Amino acid sequence: MPKGNIINRDRFLENIRAKIGGIASDKPVEKPTWSVTPQRNVLEGYDQDQLITVLKDQCDNIHTDFFQTNVNELSATIESIMNQYQSKTVVYSEDKRFEETNISDFLAQLDSFKWDRLDRESSIKFAERAEIGITFSDITLAESGTVVLLNDKGQGRSVSLLPANYIAIIPKSTIVKRMTQATDYIHQKVENDENIASCINFITGPSNSADIEMNLVVGVHGPIRAAYIVVDDI
Repeated sequence: MPKGNIINRDRFLENIRAKIGGIASDKPVEKPTWSVTPQRNVLEGYDQDQLITVLKDQCDNIHTDFFQTNVNELSATIESIMNQYQSKTVVYSEDKRFEETNISDFLAQLDSFKWDRLDRESSIKFAERAEIGITFSDITLAESGTVVLLNDKGQGRSVSLLPANYIAIIPKSTIVKRMTQATDYIHQKVENDENIASCINFITGPSNSADIEMNLVVGVHGPIRAAYIVVDDI
């Protein structure tokens, strides 16, 4: 699909700058220096093992199954979860970590489909009928129990959104305290002029919503069940 043309960009941005206070286009916006940053004191001093405990406890609050294993037992853990969820068809993202952990060999024996960046339509169709979707987490927020996916063309959102069940594989090294550290990471990549995903997904357990009477309904606009697998030695 051909890319669209950007028309009147400078004029559009100049108009926005004028509306919010006459910011000059040749002068970059300066980030304010805050005298107090309490968000950086949350979970201060926690090491990775303590953050795993925080994440595990939070999984109880967000209706998410928690597992911890190592690379050698990762495929067996996934198989156990699939049996628990009575799931047989799998869609998973195009991510080199599946090969690096030998999960791709296990998945090849199943009714599975790896997201195809060159055939988005077929990928979505399989994701629609898949019983379980599997991705790796790029950043994991212990405080809220949130996995962050830096999506690209090989990691379609449909993998984590369309199947009835979802598994997030969480390398221990990706676990940080909270949103503060995640935004620091993303901001630093921008500052370094590095390529960054145009779509970043923050997923906190299975899909759920509550009405005005606070009656919780799970699976409204995404997976009904979710499992997090923390892997010690990736």
